[in-house]
Amino acid sequence: MKVTVIEEPLLEFGKGTHICPRNGIERMGVYDTKDELRRSELRLGIVGRGVGVDKLDVWLDLCRNGIVGKESELSNLFKGFGGVSADYGFFTRLLSSPSFTRAIQKSSIVKVSRIKTREERVVAAVNLYYEQVQFLAENRAIDVIICVIPEELFVSLTQKDAGSKKDTGSIEQYMEHDFRRLLKAKCMHLGIPLQLVLESTLLTGKANRGNQDDATRAWNFATALYYKGNKTVPWRLKEERFKPKSCYVGIGFYKSRDGETISTSLAQVFDEFGHGVILRGTPVVIDKNDKRPFMSEEQAYNLLSSALSEYDKALMQMPARIVIHKTSKFRDTEIRGFCRVLEEKSVRSKDFVSITNTDIRLFSQTSYPPKRGTLLSINESEGVLYTRGTIDFYQTYPGAYVPNPLKIDVYENDSSLEELAEEILGLTKMNWNNTQLDGRLPITLECAKKVGDIMKYVDLGEKPQVSYSFYM
Repeated sequence: MKVTVIEEPLLEFGKGTHICPRNGIERMGVYDTKDELRRSELRLGIVGRGVGVDKLDVWLDLCRNGIVGKESELSNLFKGFGGVSADYGFFTRLLSSPSFTRAIQKSSIVKVSRIKTREERVVAAVNLYYEQVQFLAENRAIDVIICVIPEELFVSLTQKDAGSKKDTGSIEQYMEHDFRRLLKAKCMHLGIPLQLVLESTLLTGKANRGNQDDATRAWNFATALYYKGNKTVPWRLKEERFKPKSCYVGIGFYKSRDGETISTSLAQVFDEFGHGVILRGTPVVIDKNDKRPFMSEEQAYNLLSSALSEYDKALMQMPARIVIHKTSKFRDTEIRGFCRVLEEKSVRSKDFVSITNTDIRLFSQTSYPPKRGTLLSINESEGVLYTRGTIDFYQTYPGAYVPNPLKIDVYENDSSLEELAEEILGLTKMNWNNTQLDGRLPITLECAKKVGDIMKYVDLGEKPQVSYSFYM
Protein backbone atom coordinates (compact mmCIF):
# COMPACT_ATOMS: atom_id res chain seq x y z
CA MET A 1 0.00 0.00 0.00
CA LYS A 2 1.18 3.51 -0.83
CA VAL A 3 -0.14 7.03 -0.21
CA THR A 4 0.55 9.83 -2.71
CA VAL A 5 -0.92 13.30 -3.28
CA ILE A 6 -1.83 14.17 -6.86
CA GLU A 7 -1.25 17.77 -7.91
CA GLU A 8 -4.34 19.84 -8.69
CA PRO A 9 -5.05 19.45 -12.44
CA LEU A 10 -4.73 22.59 -14.56
CA LEU A 11 -7.61 24.06 -16.53
CA GLU A 12 -7.14 25.91 -19.82
CA PHE A 13 -8.78 29.27 -20.48
CA GLY A 14 -8.60 31.85 -23.25
CA LYS A 15 -5.09 33.07 -22.52
CA GLY A 16 -3.51 30.63 -20.11
CA THR A 17 -4.03 28.02 -17.41
CA HIS A 18 -5.07 28.00 -13.77
CA ILE A 19 -6.33 25.45 -11.24
CA CYS A 20 -9.38 27.57 -10.30
CA PRO A 21 -12.35 28.23 -12.65
CA ARG A 22 -13.11 31.64 -11.11
CA ASN A 23 -9.54 32.95 -11.22
CA GLY A 24 -9.05 31.52 -14.70
CA ILE A 25 -12.14 33.24 -16.14
CA GLU A 26 -11.32 36.53 -14.42
CA ARG A 27 -7.66 36.69 -15.42
CA MET A 28 -7.58 34.90 -18.77
CA GLY A 29 -11.13 34.87 -20.08
CA VAL A 30 -13.34 31.93 -21.02
CA TYR A 31 -11.79 29.24 -23.18
CA ASP A 32 -13.75 29.90 -26.37
CA THR A 33 -12.35 33.43 -26.79
CA LYS A 34 -9.84 31.56 -28.96
CA ASP A 35 -12.65 31.17 -31.51
CA GLU A 36 -12.88 34.16 -33.86
CA LEU A 37 -16.49 33.33 -34.74
CA ARG A 38 -17.74 33.03 -31.16
CA ARG A 39 -20.89 34.90 -30.19
CA SER A 40 -20.53 37.87 -27.86
CA GLU A 41 -24.08 38.08 -26.49
CA LEU A 42 -26.47 35.88 -24.59
CA ARG A 43 -30.18 36.46 -25.20
CA LEU A 44 -32.32 35.53 -22.20
CA GLY A 45 -35.99 34.60 -22.23
CA ILE A 46 -37.78 35.03 -18.91
CA VAL A 47 -40.94 33.41 -17.52
CA GLY A 48 -42.39 34.30 -14.11
CA ARG A 49 -44.87 36.41 -12.20
CA GLY A 50 -44.38 40.18 -12.17
CA VAL A 51 -42.63 40.51 -8.82
CA GLY A 52 -40.35 37.57 -9.64
CA VAL A 53 -39.38 39.08 -12.98
CA ASP A 54 -38.58 42.37 -11.23
CA LYS A 55 -36.31 40.56 -8.75
CA LEU A 56 -34.57 38.76 -11.61
CA ASP A 57 -33.99 42.06 -13.43
CA VAL A 58 -32.26 43.44 -10.32
CA TRP A 59 -30.17 40.26 -10.00
CA LEU A 60 -29.16 40.38 -13.69
CA ASP A 61 -28.00 43.98 -13.29
CA LEU A 62 -25.85 42.92 -10.34
CA CYS A 63 -24.40 40.09 -12.43
CA ARG A 64 -23.61 42.52 -15.25
CA ASN A 65 -21.89 45.05 -12.97
CA GLY A 66 -20.14 42.76 -10.48
CA ILE A 67 -20.51 41.82 -6.80
CA VAL A 68 -18.03 42.33 -3.99
CA GLY A 69 -16.83 39.11 -2.36
CA LYS A 70 -17.77 38.06 1.14
CA GLU A 71 -15.59 39.56 3.87
CA SER A 72 -13.23 36.75 4.81
CA GLU A 73 -9.56 35.92 5.19
CA LEU A 74 -10.24 33.11 2.69
CA SER A 75 -10.18 35.43 -0.33
CA ASN A 76 -9.63 32.66 -2.90
CA LEU A 77 -12.66 30.74 -1.62
CA PHE A 78 -14.98 33.76 -1.36
CA LYS A 79 -13.86 35.53 -4.50
CA GLY A 80 -15.69 38.62 -5.71
CA PHE A 81 -17.56 38.43 -9.01
CA GLY A 82 -16.25 40.89 -11.60
CA GLY A 83 -19.41 40.93 -13.71
CA VAL A 84 -20.49 39.85 -17.18
CA SER A 85 -19.44 42.25 -19.90
CA ALA A 86 -18.19 42.28 -23.50
CA ASP A 87 -14.59 43.15 -22.56
CA TYR A 88 -13.93 41.10 -19.44
CA GLY A 89 -14.07 37.53 -18.11
CA PHE A 90 -16.94 35.99 -20.04
CA PHE A 91 -16.53 38.50 -22.90
CA THR A 92 -20.24 38.49 -23.55
CA ARG A 93 -23.36 40.55 -22.80
CA LEU A 94 -26.51 39.40 -21.00
CA LEU A 95 -29.46 40.67 -23.03
CA SER A 96 -32.98 40.74 -21.59
CA SER A 97 -36.05 42.67 -22.71
CA PRO A 98 -39.80 42.94 -22.05
CA SER A 99 -40.28 41.42 -25.51
CA PHE A 100 -38.31 38.36 -24.33
CA THR A 101 -40.43 38.08 -21.15
CA ARG A 102 -43.70 36.23 -20.54
CA ALA A 103 -45.60 37.03 -17.35
CA ILE A 104 -47.65 34.48 -15.41
CA GLN A 105 -50.73 35.93 -13.73
CA LYS A 106 -51.06 35.75 -9.95
CA SER A 107 -54.56 34.32 -10.33
CA SER A 108 -53.15 31.40 -12.35
CA ILE A 109 -50.63 30.62 -9.60
CA VAL A 110 -53.32 30.78 -6.92
CA LYS A 111 -55.50 28.46 -9.00
CA VAL A 112 -52.71 25.88 -9.27
CA SER A 113 -51.95 26.14 -5.54
CA ARG A 114 -55.57 25.27 -4.69
CA ILE A 115 -55.62 22.00 -6.63
CA LYS A 116 -56.31 19.13 -4.22
CA THR A 117 -53.42 16.69 -4.78
CA ARG A 118 -49.73 17.47 -5.15
CA GLU A 119 -49.35 15.34 -8.27
CA GLU A 120 -52.12 17.28 -9.99
CA ARG A 121 -50.61 20.58 -8.83
CA VAL A 122 -47.25 19.63 -10.32
CA VAL A 123 -48.78 18.75 -13.70
CA ALA A 124 -50.82 21.96 -13.74
CA ALA A 125 -47.75 24.06 -12.82
CA VAL A 126 -45.67 22.39 -15.55
CA ASN A 127 -48.38 23.14 -18.12
CA LEU A 128 -48.61 26.73 -16.88
CA TYR A 129 -44.90 27.35 -17.45
CA TYR A 130 -44.71 25.23 -20.59
CA GLU A 131 -47.24 27.40 -22.40
CA GLN A 132 -45.07 30.50 -21.91
CA VAL A 133 -41.78 28.70 -22.59
CA GLN A 134 -43.21 27.32 -25.82
CA PHE A 135 -44.22 30.81 -26.97
CA LEU A 136 -40.73 32.21 -26.36
CA ALA A 137 -38.98 29.23 -27.97
CA GLU A 138 -41.12 29.41 -31.10
CA ASN A 139 -41.42 33.19 -31.47
CA ARG A 140 -38.25 34.79 -30.10
CA ALA A 141 -34.58 34.38 -31.00
CA ILE A 142 -33.28 33.44 -27.54
CA ASP A 143 -30.54 31.22 -26.13
CA VAL A 144 -31.70 30.30 -22.60
CA ILE A 145 -35.05 30.62 -20.83
CA ILE A 146 -35.02 31.49 -17.12
CA CYS A 147 -38.09 30.30 -15.20
CA VAL A 148 -38.61 32.17 -11.91
CA ILE A 149 -40.60 30.14 -9.36
CA PRO A 150 -42.67 32.00 -6.71
CA GLU A 151 -42.32 30.90 -3.10
CA GLU A 152 -46.01 30.08 -2.63
CA LEU A 153 -46.00 27.92 -5.74
CA PHE A 154 -42.85 26.17 -4.54
CA VAL A 155 -44.52 25.39 -1.21
CA SER A 156 -47.66 24.05 -2.87
CA LEU A 157 -45.60 21.79 -5.14
CA THR A 158 -43.53 20.37 -2.32
CA GLN A 159 -45.81 20.17 0.68
CA LYS A 160 -47.21 16.86 1.84
CA ASP A 161 -50.88 16.26 1.09
CA ALA A 162 -53.18 15.77 4.07
CA GLY A 163 -53.28 12.09 5.00
CA SER A 164 -50.35 11.18 2.75
CA LYS A 165 -47.85 8.61 4.01
CA LYS A 166 -45.27 9.26 1.29
CA ASP A 167 -43.35 12.05 2.99
CA THR A 168 -39.90 10.48 2.83
CA GLY A 169 -37.73 13.40 1.71
CA SER A 170 -37.09 17.12 2.01
CA ILE A 171 -39.12 19.72 0.16
CA GLU A 172 -36.11 20.30 -2.08
CA GLN A 173 -36.21 16.62 -3.03
CA TYR A 174 -39.92 16.90 -3.79
CA MET A 175 -39.28 19.91 -6.00
CA GLU A 176 -36.40 18.15 -7.72
CA HIS A 177 -38.29 14.91 -8.09
CA ASP A 178 -41.33 16.32 -9.83
CA PHE A 179 -41.62 19.87 -11.12
CA ARG A 180 -38.07 20.58 -12.29
CA ARG A 181 -37.59 17.23 -14.00
CA LEU A 182 -40.99 17.09 -15.61
CA LEU A 183 -40.77 20.67 -16.92
CA LYS A 184 -37.33 20.12 -18.42
CA ALA A 185 -38.45 16.88 -20.06
CA LYS A 186 -41.64 18.43 -21.46
CA CYS A 187 -39.76 21.44 -22.88
CA MET A 188 -36.86 19.41 -24.27
CA HIS A 189 -38.26 19.16 -27.81
CA LEU A 190 -38.35 22.98 -28.05
CA GLY A 191 -34.55 23.02 -28.24
CA ILE A 192 -33.88 25.83 -25.72
CA PRO A 193 -32.18 25.00 -22.38
CA LEU A 194 -33.94 26.09 -19.17
CA GLN A 195 -32.55 27.68 -16.02
CA LEU A 196 -34.90 27.42 -13.00
CA VAL A 197 -34.50 29.83 -10.07
CA LEU A 198 -36.51 30.32 -6.89
CA GLU A 199 -37.45 33.89 -6.05
CA SER A 200 -35.80 33.52 -2.63
CA THR A 201 -32.41 32.84 -4.27
CA LEU A 202 -32.58 36.24 -5.98
CA LEU A 203 -32.43 38.09 -2.67
CA THR A 204 -29.10 39.79 -1.93
CA GLY A 205 -27.21 41.30 0.96
CA LYS A 206 -28.76 40.89 4.41
CA ALA A 207 -31.98 39.60 2.84
CA ASN A 208 -30.04 36.62 1.50
CA ARG A 209 -30.26 34.24 4.45
CA GLY A 210 -29.33 30.58 4.30
CA ASN A 211 -28.01 30.75 0.72
CA GLN A 212 -24.47 30.98 -0.62
CA ASP A 213 -22.89 34.43 -0.57
CA ASP A 214 -23.95 36.72 -3.43
CA ALA A 215 -20.66 36.59 -5.35
CA THR A 216 -20.46 32.78 -5.27
CA ARG A 217 -24.05 32.48 -6.50
CA ALA A 218 -23.27 34.95 -9.30
CA TRP A 219 -20.23 32.91 -10.40
CA ASN A 220 -22.29 29.71 -10.58
CA PHE A 221 -25.33 31.38 -12.17
CA ALA A 222 -23.37 33.19 -14.89
CA THR A 223 -21.22 30.17 -15.75
CA ALA A 224 -24.26 27.89 -16.09
CA LEU A 225 -26.01 30.45 -18.33
CA TYR A 226 -22.89 30.84 -20.45
CA TYR A 227 -22.53 27.10 -20.97
CA LYS A 228 -26.21 26.56 -21.72
CA GLY A 229 -26.64 29.56 -24.01
CA ASN A 230 -23.40 29.58 -25.98
CA LYS A 231 -23.25 25.81 -26.48
CA THR A 232 -19.55 25.98 -25.68
CA VAL A 233 -17.26 25.43 -22.69
CA PRO A 234 -15.96 28.15 -20.34
CA TRP A 235 -12.82 26.08 -19.64
CA ARG A 236 -11.34 22.70 -20.43
CA LEU A 237 -8.69 20.41 -19.02
CA LYS A 238 -5.17 21.33 -20.05
CA GLU A 239 -4.21 19.23 -23.04
CA GLU A 240 -1.44 16.72 -22.52
CA ARG A 241 -0.01 16.54 -26.02
CA PHE A 242 1.96 13.35 -25.42
CA LYS A 243 -1.18 11.42 -24.43
CA PRO A 244 -3.44 9.71 -26.96
CA LYS A 245 -6.78 11.41 -27.76
CA SER A 246 -9.23 10.06 -25.20
CA CYS A 247 -12.99 9.65 -25.06
CA TYR A 248 -14.57 9.42 -21.61
CA VAL A 249 -17.79 7.44 -21.23
CA GLY A 250 -19.93 7.32 -18.09
CA ILE A 251 -22.38 4.41 -17.86
CA GLY A 252 -25.46 4.83 -15.68
CA PHE A 253 -28.95 3.40 -15.15
CA TYR A 254 -32.32 4.83 -14.24
CA LYS A 255 -35.71 3.43 -13.27
CA SER A 256 -39.09 4.17 -14.77
CA ARG A 257 -41.32 6.87 -13.28
CA ASP A 258 -43.22 4.41 -11.09
CA GLY A 259 -39.94 2.96 -9.82
CA GLU A 260 -41.29 -0.55 -10.33
CA THR A 261 -40.06 -1.54 -13.78
CA ILE A 262 -36.58 -2.49 -14.89
CA SER A 263 -33.87 0.08 -15.41
CA THR A 264 -32.63 1.60 -18.64
CA SER A 265 -29.00 2.21 -19.49
CA LEU A 266 -27.46 5.62 -20.22
CA ALA A 267 -24.17 6.74 -21.71
CA GLN A 268 -22.59 10.14 -21.09
CA VAL A 269 -19.78 10.73 -23.58
CA PHE A 270 -17.21 13.52 -23.14
CA ASP A 271 -14.17 14.41 -25.19
CA GLU A 272 -11.06 16.09 -23.81
CA PHE A 273 -12.56 19.52 -24.45
CA GLY A 274 -15.55 18.82 -22.21
CA HIS A 275 -18.02 18.63 -25.07
CA GLY A 276 -20.48 15.84 -24.39
CA VAL A 277 -23.38 13.87 -25.78
CA ILE A 278 -26.08 11.95 -23.91
CA LEU A 279 -27.39 8.64 -25.24
CA ARG A 280 -30.29 6.51 -24.02
CA GLY A 281 -29.83 2.75 -24.10
CA THR A 282 -32.32 -0.06 -23.62
CA PRO A 283 -34.05 -1.65 -20.61
CA VAL A 284 -31.74 -3.97 -18.68
CA VAL A 285 -32.10 -6.76 -16.14
CA ILE A 286 -31.49 -6.67 -12.37
CA ASP A 287 -29.07 -9.05 -10.69
CA LYS A 288 -31.08 -11.23 -8.28
CA ASN A 289 -28.24 -11.32 -5.76
CA ASP A 290 -27.09 -7.71 -5.33
CA LYS A 291 -30.20 -6.09 -6.90
CA ARG A 292 -28.05 -3.99 -9.27
CA PRO A 293 -28.82 -3.47 -12.98
CA PHE A 294 -26.40 -4.68 -15.62
CA MET A 295 -26.24 -5.04 -19.41
CA SER A 296 -26.09 -8.11 -21.57
CA GLU A 297 -23.19 -8.42 -23.99
CA GLU A 298 -25.35 -7.21 -26.87
CA GLN A 299 -26.70 -4.24 -24.90
CA ALA A 300 -23.20 -3.18 -23.88
CA TYR A 301 -22.06 -3.56 -27.48
CA ASN A 302 -24.92 -1.46 -28.87
CA LEU A 303 -24.60 1.30 -26.27
CA LEU A 304 -20.86 1.83 -26.71
CA SER A 305 -21.13 1.46 -30.49
CA SER A 306 -23.73 4.26 -30.56
CA ALA A 307 -21.60 6.40 -28.25
CA LEU A 308 -18.54 6.10 -30.48
CA SER A 309 -20.62 6.81 -33.58
CA GLU A 310 -21.72 10.10 -32.00
CA TYR A 311 -18.12 10.87 -31.05
CA ASP A 312 -16.98 10.17 -34.60
CA LYS A 313 -19.79 12.34 -36.00
CA ALA A 314 -18.75 15.26 -33.78
CA LEU A 315 -14.96 15.07 -34.18
CA MET A 316 -14.75 13.21 -37.51
CA GLN A 317 -12.33 10.68 -36.08
CA MET A 318 -12.20 7.80 -33.64
CA PRO A 319 -10.42 8.34 -30.32
CA ALA A 320 -7.15 6.52 -29.73
CA ARG A 321 -8.27 5.61 -26.21
CA ILE A 322 -11.54 4.86 -24.40
CA VAL A 323 -12.11 5.34 -20.67
CA ILE A 324 -15.36 3.92 -19.25
CA HIS A 325 -16.56 4.90 -15.78
CA LYS A 326 -19.29 3.03 -13.91
CA THR A 327 -20.78 3.35 -10.42
CA SER A 328 -20.93 -0.43 -10.09
CA LYS A 329 -18.66 -3.34 -10.91
CA PHE A 330 -18.16 -4.41 -14.52
CA ARG A 331 -19.84 -7.70 -15.41
CA ASP A 332 -18.21 -10.21 -17.79
CA THR A 333 -21.04 -9.67 -20.29
CA GLU A 334 -20.44 -5.92 -20.30
CA ILE A 335 -16.68 -6.28 -20.70
CA ARG A 336 -17.13 -8.65 -23.66
CA GLY A 337 -19.58 -6.27 -25.34
CA PHE A 338 -17.36 -3.23 -24.83
CA CYS A 339 -14.25 -5.05 -26.04
CA ARG A 340 -16.02 -6.21 -29.21
CA VAL A 341 -16.78 -2.60 -30.13
CA LEU A 342 -13.24 -1.42 -29.48
CA GLU A 343 -11.79 -4.25 -31.54
CA GLU A 344 -14.12 -3.54 -34.47
CA LYS A 345 -13.34 0.20 -34.40
CA SER A 346 -9.60 -0.36 -33.91
CA VAL A 347 -9.42 1.53 -30.62
CA ARG A 348 -6.21 0.18 -29.16
CA SER A 349 -6.12 1.65 -25.65
CA LYS A 350 -8.82 1.13 -23.02
CA ASP A 351 -9.46 1.63 -19.31
CA PHE A 352 -12.58 0.28 -17.55
CA VAL A 353 -12.94 1.89 -14.12
CA SER A 354 -15.53 1.33 -11.39
CA ILE A 355 -16.02 4.34 -9.07
CA THR A 356 -18.00 3.65 -5.89
CA ASN A 357 -18.35 4.75 -2.26
CA THR A 358 -16.18 3.24 0.46
CA ASP A 359 -16.01 3.04 4.24
CA ILE A 360 -12.21 3.44 4.19
CA ARG A 361 -11.00 6.75 5.69
CA LEU A 362 -7.58 8.34 6.01
CA PHE A 363 -6.53 10.75 8.75
CA SER A 364 -4.04 13.59 8.40
CA GLN A 365 -1.64 14.84 11.07
CA THR A 366 -3.57 18.10 11.33
CA SER A 367 -7.13 18.91 12.39
CA TYR A 368 -8.09 19.15 8.73
CA PRO A 369 -9.13 16.23 6.49
CA PRO A 370 -6.61 14.76 4.01
CA LYS A 371 -5.74 16.93 1.03
CA ARG A 372 -7.85 16.75 -2.09
CA GLY A 373 -5.93 14.48 -4.45
CA THR A 374 -4.75 12.08 -1.74
CA LEU A 375 -4.57 8.58 -3.24
CA LEU A 376 -4.21 5.36 -1.26
CA SER A 377 -3.01 2.68 -3.69
CA ILE A 378 -4.05 -0.66 -2.19
CA ASN A 379 -2.63 -2.60 -5.13
CA GLU A 380 -2.23 -2.07 -8.88
CA SER A 381 -5.97 -2.19 -9.54
CA GLU A 382 -7.50 -0.84 -6.30
CA GLY A 383 -7.31 2.58 -4.71
CA VAL A 384 -9.05 5.19 -2.56
CA LEU A 385 -9.08 8.78 -3.85
CA TYR A 386 -10.04 11.97 -2.00
CA THR A 387 -11.68 14.29 -4.52
CA ARG A 388 -12.88 16.50 -1.66
CA GLY A 389 -10.59 17.54 1.16
CA THR A 390 -8.21 20.24 2.30
CA ILE A 391 -7.18 22.60 -0.51
CA ASP A 392 -4.00 24.66 -0.22
CA PHE A 393 -5.30 27.26 -2.69
CA TYR A 394 -8.30 27.89 -0.42
CA GLN A 395 -6.20 27.53 2.75
CA THR A 396 -8.93 25.37 4.27
CA TYR A 397 -11.29 22.47 3.77
CA PRO A 398 -14.33 24.17 2.14
CA GLY A 399 -16.86 21.45 2.99
CA ALA A 400 -19.37 21.30 5.84
CA TYR A 401 -19.05 17.57 6.56
CA VAL A 402 -16.29 14.97 6.79
CA PRO A 403 -15.38 14.21 3.13
CA ASN A 404 -16.12 10.76 1.70
CA PRO A 405 -13.42 9.44 -0.65
CA LEU A 406 -14.05 7.36 -3.77
CA LYS A 407 -13.14 3.70 -4.23
CA ILE A 408 -11.48 3.05 -7.59
CA ASP A 409 -11.41 -0.47 -9.05
CA VAL A 410 -9.77 -1.11 -12.41
CA TYR A 411 -11.03 -4.02 -14.54
CA GLU A 412 -9.33 -3.59 -17.90
CA ASN A 413 -6.53 -1.05 -18.11
CA ASP A 414 -3.67 0.20 -20.20
CA SER A 415 -3.03 3.10 -17.81
CA SER A 416 -1.74 2.98 -14.26
CA LEU A 417 -3.98 3.45 -11.23
CA GLU A 418 -2.30 6.80 -10.48
CA GLU A 419 -2.87 8.05 -14.05
CA LEU A 420 -6.54 7.07 -13.87
CA ALA A 421 -6.93 8.77 -10.48
CA GLU A 422 -5.36 11.95 -11.87
CA GLU A 423 -7.87 11.90 -14.74
CA ILE A 424 -10.78 11.40 -12.34
CA LEU A 425 -9.57 14.37 -10.27
CA GLY A 426 -9.45 16.51 -13.41
CA LEU A 427 -12.91 15.45 -14.57
CA THR A 428 -14.40 16.53 -11.21
CA LYS A 429 -13.66 20.11 -12.36
CA MET A 430 -15.70 19.86 -15.57
CA ASN A 431 -19.13 20.55 -14.09
CA TRP A 432 -20.26 24.00 -15.30
CA ASN A 433 -22.97 24.16 -12.64
CA ASN A 434 -20.30 24.74 -10.00
CA THR A 435 -17.23 27.00 -10.12
CA GLN A 436 -15.67 25.72 -6.88
CA LEU A 437 -12.76 23.54 -7.91
CA ASP A 438 -13.54 20.48 -5.76
CA GLY A 439 -16.42 18.51 -7.25
CA ARG A 440 -16.73 15.02 -5.78
CA LEU A 441 -17.57 12.95 -8.86
CA PRO A 442 -16.09 13.11 -12.37
CA ILE A 443 -18.43 14.74 -14.88
CA THR A 444 -18.94 11.33 -16.53
CA LEU A 445 -20.84 10.20 -13.43
CA GLU A 446 -21.90 13.57 -11.97
CA CYS A 447 -24.35 14.10 -14.80
CA ALA A 448 -25.59 10.50 -14.83
CA LYS A 449 -28.11 10.96 -12.01
CA LYS A 450 -29.38 14.30 -13.33
CA VAL A 451 -29.77 12.88 -16.82
CA GLY A 452 -31.57 9.75 -15.60
CA ASP A 453 -33.92 11.74 -13.37
CA ILE A 454 -35.09 13.78 -16.37
CA MET A 455 -34.79 11.08 -19.03
CA LYS A 456 -37.39 8.94 -17.26
CA TYR A 457 -39.96 11.60 -18.15
CA VAL A 458 -38.99 11.65 -21.84
CA ASP A 459 -41.26 9.30 -23.78
CA LEU A 460 -39.54 6.36 -25.44
CA GLY A 461 -40.84 7.52 -28.81
CA GLU A 462 -39.25 10.95 -28.38
CA LYS A 463 -35.60 11.58 -29.27
CA PRO A 464 -33.93 13.20 -26.24
CA GLN A 465 -31.52 16.09 -26.54
CA VAL A 466 -27.89 14.96 -26.59
CA SER A 467 -26.41 18.04 -24.85
CA TYR A 468 -25.86 18.02 -21.09
CA SER A 469 -27.09 21.64 -21.00
CA PHE A 470 -30.70 20.37 -21.21
CA TYR A 471 -30.32 18.25 -18.05
CA MET A 472 -28.25 20.41 -15.66
